[in-house]
Amino acid sequence: KAWRWKSANKSHSQKNNLVEVMLKDQDIVICIVKKIEGTAVFVDIIGDGTGSIFFSEIAAGRIRNIRDYVHPNKLIVCKVLKVHPDNVELSFRRVTAKEKETTLEKYEKENTLIKILKTNTTNPEKIIEKIKREMPLNEFYDKARESSEIVSKFLPKEEIIKISKILAEKREKEKIVRKKFSIKTHSESGLSDIKSILNGPLEIHYLGSDNFSISSKAKDFKEAEQALQKSLSSIEKKAKEKKAIFELKEK
Repeated sequence: KAWRWKSANKSHSQKNNLVEVMLKDQDIVICIVKKIEGTAVFVDIIGDGTGSIFFSEIAAGRIRNIRDYVHPNKLIVCKVLKVHPDNVELSFRRVTAKEKETTLEKYEKENTLIKILKTNTTNPEKIIEKIKREMPLNEFYDKARESSEIVSKFLPKEEIIKISKILAEKREKEKIVRKKFSIKTHSESGLSDIKSILNGPLEIHYLGSDNFSISSKAKDFKEAEQALQKSLSSIEKKAKEKKAIFELKEK
């Protein structure tokens, strides 16, 4: 277990003004890319200070253009490798697709709830803090969409019906899984071959320079992932039959 100290008032000169932040190794965090310098990417960890990612933790192997993976102001999901007093070492490439999906889903639910409360209640900050003392915001969001009973526990009587109705109308979004891959061929019938290779049920977009993206949608993440893997296996098999080079990208 690792601990980090973060200033409560942004002054590092007085130790008694520091608060303990329970950020530990292997935690999954959401970050905003701030800058790229040398062989490192510097980020703001949402709610937990700053961090850095060495290029070797962005992607395995040689990186031709770091901005193919990250760029300033991009929202990314990372894994904590090591916690230091003034910095956190992070990894971008070690985050699994499922970890990324669930983390972003949680983040989206929290932000949606905060926006709803700030727009439709008279004292949103007080309500948000009250909810946080009882449960995570994303958990409240899920429960409130199913029943107005929990809403009445945290909101003033005159605001319960309005907020309950807004939350009930929020439908669960389909889970989307995406991957990138490349196909190269030197055949005289190359264009025709690639069209044949890519013919399938899922949505595929051409990104340029022999690169493509493929996406799968489903109500369940596992279902979307399985459909994606099935299509990728089919594409790889057809590529071999056409003597084309198929490469799955890590990012």
